[in-house]
Amino acid sequence: MGERVTVIDIARAAGVSKSTVSLVLQGSPLVNEGTRAKVNAAIRELGYVYNRGAANLRQSSAKSKIIGVVVNDLTNSFFAELAVGIDMTVQSAGYVQFLANSAENPDRQREVVNSMREHGISGLIISPARGTPAADLKPLAAAGIPVVAVVRNVPGARVSSLLSDNAAGAKAAVEHLIALGHRRIAFLGGFPDTTVYAERLAGYRDALAAAKLACGEDQVIASAPSRVGGMVAIERCMTLADRPTAALCFNDAVAFGVCDGLRKQRLEPGADFAVVGFDDVIEAKTAVPALTTVAIDPQGMGRRAAQLLLKQINAGRVEPEAVVSPAHLVVRKSCGALGEGFVGNLAMEGAATVAL
Repeated sequence: MGERVTVIDIARAAGVSKSTVSLVLQGSPLVNEGTRAKVNAAIRELGYVYNRGAANLRQSSAKSKIIGVVVNDLTNSFFAELAVGIDMTVQSAGYVQFLANSAENPDRQREVVNSMREHGISGLIISPARGTPAADLKPLAAAGIPVVAVVRNVPGARVSSLLSDNAAGAKAAVEHLIALGHRRIAFLGGFPDTTVYAERLAGYRDALAAAKLACGEDQVIASAPSRVGGMVAIERCMTLADRPTAALCFNDAVAFGVCDGLRKQRLEPGADFAVVGFDDVIEAKTAVPALTTVAIDPQGMGRRAAQLLLKQINAGRVEPEAVVSPAHLVVRKSCGALGEGFVGNLAMEGAATVAL
């Protein structure tokens, strides 16, 4: 485990006493501005984060029992389910979860992670905001704080990761649509500058290529990975001269929006247009029609991320591990019935699971 930067290190770098550094950290007005600037410069250079809870922890001779959890979009029920899985596991191990939402803002994420470090977290589970640089996570590893990145990876950060097999899941979904007779299949939603988007799009394209089907750029419509984004994407999709008859959606939230958008145009999902989501959130099973989707088990993913983090905390060292969880296509009714441009009628009852 890397050595943590101490107040003594800051004092040595700034050429001041330990007590002066302590006064600066406490915001004391007794330190002149020139000295304060030198100390703050040393703090930034060494990557030191003031641990507000350290004194209490030292007095009680106890270790922190706090796990930091930062997600990029808590409005998406996928991340709420992920957090539930994490919480169930860390609670049973005697830890508490400190949960924050970055709302896809790297600056906000940086602030909350620093705040968590100040409160003495024992480890961090993070679904990184778009554009998170490796430099934002490296100081945690250097300080000996275990980090597990979930859903999205941060190349070069040298932290553990728990990802889903996005490409294989997307490929299986498109292969299923092709087997139903669809020949023009859209890919709807998602931010193109994320690794998850790239992986799911690659699986979609691989399936079309294997079936020798065209994949025109007009069939790929990016949007916010949300219900509103899904409505925007399907509206654009339905204006195409050669309209698709089916779509793989970036996630379930987009898929729900696509269903809303279809109904707005007096088209019925599963009857007039096939819709497949990704994630298998709780609402997918109870949606009308029940949503065909690629299941990656968000609660299970949360449990596995927490188990990986706890293993590293208990080991007392940070050894990055990369884990890829399997995906499963769960076939329900949103791609089951066929209308104009379709080749038959599935009329599926219940759900079937296709393992990858």
